[in-house]
Amino acid sequence: MAKTKAVAKKEDKAVEKQKISPEMEKKLKAIKTKIDKFKKKVLDKFEDYVCGISLLPPEKPKEGEPESKDIHLLVLIDDTTSQKMTKDELHKKISTLVKEMAKDIDEHLKPQTLLLTDLWQNCYDQKYDVLKMIALGAPIHDTGVLSAIKITEIHKSMVLKKFEKYIISYVLVGSLPRGKATPTSDIDVWIIIDDTDVKKMTRAELKDKLRAIIIGMGVEAGDMTGIKNKLSCQVHILTDVWDSLKEANPVVFTFLRDGVPFYDRGMFMPWKLMLRMGKVKPSREAIDLFKSSGSQMINRIKFKLRDMAMEDLFYAMLTPSQAAIMMYGLPPPTPRETADVLREIFVKKEKMLEENFVKMLDEVIALRKEIEHGGKKEVTGKKVDEILNNAKKYLDRLDKLFKQIEKTKDEESIVGLYNEIITIIRDVLKMEGIEKAKDTDIIKIFEDELISSGKVPARYLKDLNEIVEAKSNFDSGKLTKAGIENARKGSAGLYKFLIEYMQRKRGRELERAKIKIKHGDKYGEVTLLDDIAFVVIDIDAKEKSIQKGKINSDGSLGALEDSSLEEFEHQLVRVKFPKRIFIKEPVFDSIKNIFGKDAEVLVSY
Repeated sequence: MAKTKAVAKKEDKAVEKQKISPEMEKKLKAIKTKIDKFKKKVLDKFEDYVCGISLLPPEKPKEGEPESKDIHLLVLIDDTTSQKMTKDELHKKISTLVKEMAKDIDEHLKPQTLLLTDLWQNCYDQKYDVLKMIALGAPIHDTGVLSAIKITEIHKSMVLKKFEKYIISYVLVGSLPRGKATPTSDIDVWIIIDDTDVKKMTRAELKDKLRAIIIGMGVEAGDMTGIKNKLSCQVHILTDVWDSLKEANPVVFTFLRDGVPFYDRGMFMPWKLMLRMGKVKPSREAIDLFKSSGSQMINRIKFKLRDMAMEDLFYAMLTPSQAAIMMYGLPPPTPRETADVLREIFVKKEKMLEENFVKMLDEVIALRKEIEHGGKKEVTGKKVDEILNNAKKYLDRLDKLFKQIEKTKDEESIVGLYNEIITIIRDVLKMEGIEKAKDTDIIKIFEDELISSGKVPARYLKDLNEIVEAKSNFDSGKLTKAGIENARKGSAGLYKFLIEYMQRKRGRELERAKIKIKHGDKYGEVTLLDDIAFVVIDIDAKEKSIQKGKINSDGSLGALEDSSLEEFEHQLVRVKFPKRIFIKEPVFDSIKNIFGKDAEVLVSY
């Protein structure tokens, strides 16, 4: 969306207030006319995309060469909302035109174009030089990103210089990484402190002590740059962040999803990757916690002042809404996205919720935002009562929604549980030589082949019966809460035992297929699998070298070639071990060729 002239003027005034060095100020005056003309041409053409233009420090001339007359400029492009063309197409198009504009004004103007997403990607890759370059530059147009980088780079340097051994990550969060920055936006940073080796003080004392100093440094950085009262530092200790991850706290989800690391010791990016892979999932306890928090907050707001009540009302409706989305199986969205996600899932897709209830959430989110941004100075008691009544209705309706979601998920879990257990029982039976078994006969075969023979303890037969009974009740529409819980409790132990049973049996079969060899002071092994053999020269090596070779018809091994642990494991999965494995004499000649003539075959291991 194009900016109004008033907004553009406000942005440029904010830029002018930033302090620059005397040398840079002198250079700016000398080339001001050219730069202003360049800025105007670029903004006239690409105002919707340009989020910053900065004069960069001059390049240092080589020894014996005169100082270059080139004027280096950075044009920062916001490509986060571009839909008409790819990122590369956008960069190529704007970069080409910007260079042509600069050349038309003065051949010494040397602009370089940088996409916002590429800037953040450099940070993900721990390439922070571009941040230092921007911090040293003089902004001539800025929607908020350049000033944020300038103050955070200075603040980060101050923090690391004093506390580097404690700092795990320094991360930019909030509207800036999402490309939504304005000159009035706060500059939010998260600083993660390592409290795992604290001995002289408590973790709380460490956090409070460092927090006070770090916030003070933020004020100092604001004075140095002229960017005052905008840097908001949130200091967190590592153990608290871990707990928040386990509890699936929506704030931490947002921090990982949108945050950009300006410094990281290898903690933030693995977290971010785990979130993208879906490995960070909310626990049932976390869902219950968010689910119950709404009613607790409703009781508290009756005893608070009006402005505090509005904050509680917002979270009273928002947090249980996020819990409903988590219970459905999705990560919690940001506050501004919650109503839309609720509408898409439960109103349009699942048809579990009525639109008028989502509108109640829309209203309280909009009102809080209006108050927060100063658009609304006061709220009447009548309006608070109206929202309070809506919040009560909303939470009552959400309680019913939780029951609907829980019923659906419980039913889905029983079907999945049944299929999982039956599948693994079939796998166990196949290892016992029974290739086919009907579902109706599975309990009897399980009892005859595994329970009666003592291979599986008798208590697991009861667990299997409860799982089968729960599936039968689900099919007939008679499934109860007690039946679900009984099936869940029994399935965990049964599943674990059967997995371990298969692993032990597979391990014993594998041992029969191995030839252990001693050669010198090393131990190796040859594993014979159908028509292929895998060879490990030194089984005690830190990094095992695995080779493979064809097993010839006479029993000897063909030429060896490099293999891998992954290929070996893949072959183990598909091979079916015979009850007895016979070794032909030529294989011993192959062993001598591989391990040496003094190689010894071990008869026991």
